[in-house]
Amino acid sequence: MTESSVRIDGNTLRLPGGVAVRFVRTLRLPETGTHPLPPGLGEFPVRRVSDHPDTVPPEWRARGGVMLPVYLREAMWLSFAGTAEPAALQVGVGKVCAVSGEPWSDRLSRDPQNYLVLPRQPWLDGINSGRGTVRQFVAVPLGLGATVEGQVTGEEVWGGVQLQSFTLKDEPLARWRREERLRRERTPAPQGPGGYGAALPMMAAAPAPGGAPRSRAAGMGLGAGGSMRQEVYADDRPALDWATSPAGRVFVHLVTPPQWRRITGEEPPPSPVDRAAYTRAGLPWYDYYDQDARDLAPADALEAVKPVGDWLGDDLEPWQQPSEGQVIPLKDPPGKPVSDGDW
Repeated sequence: MTESSVRIDGNTLRLPGGVAVRFVRTLRLPETGTHPLPPGLGEFPVRRVSDHPDTVPPEWRARGGVMLPVYLREAMWLSFAGTAEPAALQVGVGKVCAVSGEPWSDRLSRDPQNYLVLPRQPWLDGINSGRGTVRQFVAVPLGLGATVEGQVTGEEVWGGVQLQSFTLKDEPLARWRREERLRRERTPAPQGPGGYGAALPMMAAAPAPGGAPRSRAAGMGLGAGGSMRQEVYADDRPALDWATSPAGRVFVHLVTPPQWRRITGEEPPPSPVDRAAYTRAGLPWYDYYDQDARDLAPADALEAVKPVGDWLGDDLEPWQQPSEGQVIPLKDPPGKPVSDGDW
């Protein structure tokens, strides 16, 4: 894997094949019931591990990749707005596939499907629970057994998020480009947002203070939170259309706010927004449905994952159900390279 395979553009990760991934802050859902899609509350700042060699833990430096700050029990979703061409994207949570629940692999699988199909899949808010739902990504510390990784594998070794992209082979890609060119010539440009929620300005980078202590490799991983209405789409392309090896990959380390300060010298984003206050203010939630797509079946390994509340205690944050009018239906320059390491 060459260093130029993955790049940062602002807070967007760009993987080979035109894949664009942003990590978006959001409201944490209650762990009971099924809910609309929560809003985007700005991007997480993303920084290269290799830019802070003197303050990151040695094992993070060996793995390379990027890092972002996240609070305990903070929720996030992954946005793929801006992905240009068809691509297959694997998403791992502690090297457990968030789609299939299977161990991390450097090959695509169709049975069970272990990847997302982009750009058809506009975002991913959590692990695949099937039947038109996912369970929200929620940050928890390693060592408690609360992560998806800990519950599926019995160990918490990796944490973080892993991304790996695959492109179409040359002939299927050339065919898609021809068809897309004809479609654009005949169809007006679409109007409206490319994702849900509004992004906040990125934080300016700042150098770490001289002589800052090296951070301990405490690390964070992702557990399962509340359920929401979101489909994970099945691939309708022939399996042989896809390349047999990944075009690029990146390890995303999740850092606590104190670690973020020690490593980067920057202030992390403010603490998460109170969800009841957000709803009381009449601000929007979202619903997305693609009638032409087919939802994947539940992943057996992921169905058994318990919510983080079972490990960390009850969720005492107040909840107010959004009114019907608050739920909005959606649809019917290069940056520096990111280093890769051993993981």
